[in-house]
Amino acid sequence: MTSSQDLIKAMKFDHPEYIPVSVSILPAAWIRHREALDALVAEHPLLFGEPTSERRDYDAVHTATYHYGEHVDAWGCVWSNLKTGMEAIVTGHPLPARADVRTLTAPEQDIGFPHGFMYLRLQDLRGFEELMIDFAEEPPELQMLIDTVLAYNLRQAELRLAGLRARGEIGTIVSFGDDLGMQQRLPISPKQWRRYLEPCYAAIYRPFCDAGYHVYMHTDGHIIEIIPDLVETGVSVINPQVRANGLEHLARTCKGTVCVDLDLDRQLFPFATPQQIDDHIREAVEILGAPEGGLWLKAEIGEDVPLVNVAAICDAMEAYRGFFS
Repeated sequence: MTSSQDLIKAMKFDHPEYIPVSVSILPAAWIRHREALDALVAEHPLLFGEPTSERRDYDAVHTATYHYGEHVDAWGCVWSNLKTGMEAIVTGHPLPARADVRTLTAPEQDIGFPHGFMYLRLQDLRGFEELMIDFAEEPPELQMLIDTVLAYNLRQAELRLAGLRARGEIGTIVSFGDDLGMQQRLPISPKQWRRYLEPCYAAIYRPFCDAGYHVYMHTDGHIIEIIPDLVETGVSVINPQVRANGLEHLARTCKGTVCVDLDLDRQLFPFATPQQIDDHIREAVEILGAPEGGLWLKAEIGEDVPLVNVAAICDAMEAYRGFFS
């Protein structure tokens, strides 16, 4: 397993011994592959830790929206799921009309920072098309909506920071997740993003940065144009998708500037040969990696990834983590 020392050293470009690597497995993959996947995991203690005698519950799903059916969150958004073990999508938007924004109040319940806490929260509340019209027309309700969501998030930041301090977790990495891009482009222009959303992330991250914490931000989709802006908001580690942004673009934008926890190609994993997977991971290390650091690697395993490819991912992660050692 990656040491915390290597994580910090890679983030700070301070010559880590190994490239930090991680492999996560979605509940749907456990539900499908069960004992066979468990046996494979046991063969890779470097990635998953030493096996234990405790029996794994392959059907365990601990996140409400990963269960089949509908779930209503604290903001009144309705999440619909057709398959247990995979994440739901928002199908019910509580503010379908622009005028509804004027009566919006933030939840009294404190839910912290779930995935999609700022931009995606706006989209979940209004719906994608309505939100895009808002950004196009720029009515006063757009800023009202942003202000309400931001104020709630600033309250969550205060609570989270207080909790970190109470537990004595000083100088650690704090993680956030909000998908800002689509497959090939941003949903709004970089100019609009900088006007409306960059100040929000800066305000949320600033207290953590001022207190000595390091901000990690997961964000799916094409975000290459705004990565420098995210760094300005306080992000120390960015977790972008390789296919949506491109290795060469990420290298030009990030290498030597901000640490990248590269989300390896989940759209490739189900269809590639083991050799293609090895080539993909090696190429990522060659293009984005450096002896001084600045690169982590992350792979997510869905139920559609054949076990032979899961093994190839694990083998390559173990092999190339020491590429610069």
